[in-house]
Amino acid sequence: MDLNSASTVVLQVLTQATSQDTAVLKPAEEQLKQWETQPGFYSVLLNIFTNHSLDVNVRWLAVLYFKNGIDRYWRRVAPHALSEEEKSTLRAGLITNFNEPVNQIATQISVLIAKVARVDCPRQWPELIPTLVESVKVQDDLQQHRALLTFYHVTKTLASKRLAADRKLFYDLTSSIYSFACSLWNHHTDTFLQQICTGDEAAAANSLERTLLSLKVLRKLTVHGFVEPHWNAEVMGFLHAVFERLKQFLECSRRVRAESICRDRLEKTIILFTKVLLDFLDQHPCSFTALIQRSLEFSVSYVFTEAGEGVVFEQFIVQCMNLIKMIVKNYAYKPSKNIEDSSPETLEAHKIKTAFFTYPTLMEICRRLVTHYFLLTKEELTMWEEDPESFTVEETGGDSWKYSLRPCMEVLFIDIFHEYNQTLTPVLLEMVHNLQGSTNVEDTNAILIKDAVYNAVGLAAYELFDSVDFDQWFKNQLLAELQVSHDRYKPIRRRVIWLIGQWISVKFKSDLRPVLYEAIRNLLQDRDLVVSINNYLGIYLQSVVFFLNVCLPVDDFEFRTDQFLPYLESMFTLLFQLLQEVTQCDTKMHVLHVLSCVIERVNMQIRPYVGCLVQYLPLLWKQSEEHNMLRCAILTTLIHLVQGLGADSKNLYPFLLPVIQLSTDVSQPPHVYLLEDGLELW
Repeated sequence: MDLNSASTVVLQVLTQATSQDTAVLKPAEEQLKQWETQPGFYSVLLNIFTNHSLDVNVRWLAVLYFKNGIDRYWRRVAPHALSEEEKSTLRAGLITNFNEPVNQIATQISVLIAKVARVDCPRQWPELIPTLVESVKVQDDLQQHRALLTFYHVTKTLASKRLAADRKLFYDLTSSIYSFACSLWNHHTDTFLQQICTGDEAAAANSLERTLLSLKVLRKLTVHGFVEPHWNAEVMGFLHAVFERLKQFLECSRRVRAESICRDRLEKTIILFTKVLLDFLDQHPCSFTALIQRSLEFSVSYVFTEAGEGVVFEQFIVQCMNLIKMIVKNYAYKPSKNIEDSSPETLEAHKIKTAFFTYPTLMEICRRLVTHYFLLTKEELTMWEEDPESFTVEETGGDSWKYSLRPCMEVLFIDIFHEYNQTLTPVLLEMVHNLQGSTNVEDTNAILIKDAVYNAVGLAAYELFDSVDFDQWFKNQLLAELQVSHDRYKPIRRRVIWLIGQWISVKFKSDLRPVLYEAIRNLLQDRDLVVSINNYLGIYLQSVVFFLNVCLPVDDFEFRTDQFLPYLESMFTLLFQLLQEVTQCDTKMHVLHVLSCVIERVNMQIRPYVGCLVQYLPLLWKQSEEHNMLRCAILTTLIHLVQGLGADSKNLYPFLLPVIQLSTDVSQPPHVYLLEDGLELW
């Protein structure tokens, strides 16, 4: 492809490919696809997307085609691979200058340079890193930023390579540029701090962006660029400096207004500092030993004392809790039963942990977790009132503990309580003792504290096995609290039924189950407890959410069908009513799961009560056409229904046969989700 004659033609076709008219768009895309394997095509694309006078959309498309071409044709062994001569020209052209004015295009160029570097750097492209290092030193703001952005993407890509030879190359690269990366980060960080102090927000925002990028580079180099980083003084110096910088940035956050252009980027930088520590701990736990004391002091100070008031934000709290959790739970810091088999690093880490987690420290962490972090927030209570289905789904599913505050703090509590249960058990039992008897329904704070304490007792159920007589507590306290009908007592009723669900597989006498079934049925059917349908659903859903754990736990060998049968009709009817009333797919799936387990438990004895469900499932199947996971739940329910109905299931064949046909038809996309259950139903 001759560059001079081809550039005009390719530019014209790219312009057509940005059209909204499919009659123009489709032929252009076909032509571009044909050119993908033509020699010289990517040189033309390079000339087009580096020409800043052309239309942005055309340049954007040229970058994307170039990037996709790297994936398909850059490697020597690829079919229709680019020639070495053209690749050499392209490599030189990509790093001729870093002056792309459009952010989105600049990012794509950086990514495609990193893709080339993954294959060619450093052997075929030794000049890449030196060029980037020199370019980030220039005074021109735009060129400096674009070079730093590319430096980050290249570092990130090279750090991700896992073959031994590639790892060795990255170690060598890191040793050659680490000092420069540290000085670059320090320079931009100091510049930002000076500018924010003088109130120059526009300049500070630019410096903060460079601080963030240089820190991202250092994160990859520090975590992946050394075999034994604790022997490198610069690495350990940087990691210790992270704590000081974190304090400086947290103090900055006090002065930066919420609407400031720096605010969002400032919080991202603070989180990135914590990610450096978390990643280093994850990859190099032994090297992290020297940082354990400082990490614990820093995290506990900001999360569990007044030092963090006014400066911490939710994601920062999550990161600090994750740091504490990873240190507490890290197997590299736990000595073997035979001390002589433990490494010196393990013994040293264990010694540091033991010295830090004294009784006063553990007690304060436990109390603060339970009486501060565990409390339901106004936002959560409002969500429960306004959208109980979403609240229930979030409570039972939720996000990963690494990213969301509530699951994160609960996991931290479980891990600390497990590790230091002899110390913390008396602390938690004292909290329980102080809450004996019913709570004043007018005292919202007292209700929320009781909810939080009961939450803690449920999370620590296995650790408290020998310390709590749960049967007596159920009879003397919890059962009475389930019967308090005031609307403001709703959080306690919800929490008590959850608490029983946590304990039933730990310690709960079989003889008490009929009393429990009765209490649950009352919760499910008493619509007069509340005034609005949303409130009713809030109680109803929360009861059903824990119904399975309480009444029908999967590993429950003490379940007796004869105890449950007197409640079967009413429970099944109430569950079916809920299945019809709820609207969210996740909620319907959960209720169907409970119904399936009920049918499985009682088997043939379900026959008198399933007529309404049998009539409703075809409608639900039709409504769930776009929700394959809900259809999986329907299939599971049908499997148990067929088993329970026995020969009577023939009446379902007009519905079952098309369902089986769709589920087992491998030419239909849903079979990926439905095939296994469909075959079992068949």
